[in-house]
Amino acid sequence: MTRLGVIVFAHGSRDPQWRAPVDAVARRVAEREPGTLACTAYLELTEPDLPTAARELVRAGAKRIRVLPLFFGMGKHAREDLPRLVDELRRNHASVAIELMPTAGEDPRLIDLLAELALKEGA
Repeated sequence: MTRLGVIVFAHGSRDPQWRAPVDAVARRVAEREPGTLACTAYLELTEPDLPTAARELVRAGAKRIRVLPLFFGMGKHAREDLPRLVDELRRNHASVAIELMPTAGEDPRLIDLLAELALKEGA
């Protein structure tokens, strides 16, 4: 079986508390699928950056990497910056299959979950 690595990718912030939910997603990925390597990476203001996270996953044995962008909309970062960064990863790690997933906000399951949360009594 090919070892999978998942990078939960977000914008980044100067506020150290901001990253807690991003870290929680990476932890949950690892909990739900034991053996999967999961970590976080950030576009700016927070470490590690995407190239560093990918390098660490490859060193740990990942042969496939999925990048999950935790962006709600398809703005400039998701539309232009992130694909460019992923192309660079593919060049630098040619033996690793690297998949850029759609932004989290494009997934209808997340949209349904948010609607459910908004309508939940006592929320």
